Amino acid sequence: MSNQIYIDGKWLDSNSDLTIPVLNPTTGGVIATIPAGDMVDANMAVEAAVKAFPAWSSKTSNERADLIDRVAELLLAKSDLFAEMITSEVGMPLKLSKMIQVGNAIASWKHYAQIAREFTYEESVVNSLLVHEPIGVVACITPWNFPLIQITHKIAPALAAGCTVVLKPSELAPLNAIALAQIIHEAGFPPGVFNLLMGNGEDVGEALVSNPKVDMVSFTGSTRAGKRVGAIASQSIKRVALELGGKSSSVVLDDADLARAIKGTLNSCFLNSGQTCLAHTRLLIPENKYDEAKTIVLAAVEKMKIGDPFAEGTRLGPVISYAQKDRIRNYITTAKKEGAEVIVGGAEIPNELLSGNFVQPTVLGKVKPNDTVAQEEIFGPVLSIITYKDEEEALKIANNTIYGLGGAVWSNDYDRAMQFARHMRTGQVDINGAAFNTLAPFGGYKQSGNGREYGLYGFKEFFEIKSIQQEIQK
Repeated sequence: MSNQIYIDGKWLDSNSDLTIPVLNPTTGGVIATIPAGDMVDANMAVEAAVKAFPAWSSKTSNERADLIDRVAELLLAKSDLFAEMITSEVGMPLKLSKMIQVGNAIASWKHYAQIAREFTYEESVVNSLLVHEPIGVVACITPWNFPLIQITHKIAPALAAGCTVVLKPSELAPLNAIALAQIIHEAGFPPGVFNLLMGNGEDVGEALVSNPKVDMVSFTGSTRAGKRVGAIASQSIKRVALELGGKSSSVVLDDADLARAIKGTLNSCFLNSGQTCLAHTRLLIPENKYDEAKTIVLAAVEKMKIGDPFAEGTRLGPVISYAQKDRIRNYITTAKKEGAEVIVGGAEIPNELLSGNFVQPTVLGKVKPNDTVAQEEIFGPVLSIITYKDEEEALKIANNTIYGLGGAVWSNDYDRAMQFARHMRTGQVDINGAAFNTLAPFGGYKQSGNGREYGLYGFKEFFEIKSIQQEIQK
């Protein structure tokens, strides 16, 4: 069904005759084709969602939660299939796809079912009754790097809240979305509650965002694309939730365990071959630790196997496309021209990796705070090391970008690390490598976006709050 779209509970041919090939980033081969949809497709999907909204929003929260739980059950039963599919589409090593890409999604469908059952939908404030009502039709536009996760954290809370949904996944990694649509159909969701479109952002995405019958747009992607979404959506004053780019700093204070901090930062930076908005791509260390840091970095990166994501022991697979590969290599070349030192890696591609979209894991030293690679999101396996004189300068450097999505602080003094974290202008800060929490709010400051995803906070995004004033009984 990869050549069809899903509207009003049925698999249909697209109005458009054009198609888009889906490529395997490891081999460059075509693994599927999808429709390059158009405005007619988008309008049909929105109309189906509008029609389905009254009945779906009137169901009890338990009825909606039961269906969402069913999706989690079906996903679990097909988890291996989904992991293999995502590894083929995205290039993340299979072991990590199973654990992160699919495992996170299954757990999150369960969480949203639980939240839907436990949420307080009405509360009294003096003589007012506050009622949480689903916002309406939601257009969800998702990226390719963590496709199933990012789809889940939009459509699962939206459906749980009582909204109807139109999903437009990335044309670079759409097959998992098609498989998920089949599961949603099998789970028994009423027609029109969930709809799936295929195509590129300029055509299908913009058609959804501009449609006046769409009440909310939830978008994850680049900051450049997010600005475009916000501008179009403003014409109909619809709600917009944006999860955009990042340039997160990992700040190693002078009393920290340097080896542990560098290992944790490399793991964050190189996860999914660096194609992670939350990646810690700037390592800030004291000036007198630079030579020691180089030694640690060299030893750590040399152990990281790059290659076939289906092979045992692979840590880094390919990047998503040839264009992305070329872009990353250009950043490395630019960094060298601006005076950076290539500690390990580089723009060259080893002969054994020439057939796919591979980029060497690269660490750049002697990067200045305002260098191109220190300011712009690369979205590849490239870490920049920046040195600082004192803690005040470290904080200034950490906050000196247009982004504010993630960050980290490392110190043997917990109170000191916490104090530093409080002053970082970013939506997430990890202290000493603390684990990511899927129930805590996720989102950015500044040009990293607005709104929050994950857990209760992500669920609340999909409601309007109505105040009903009641006559006080004497």
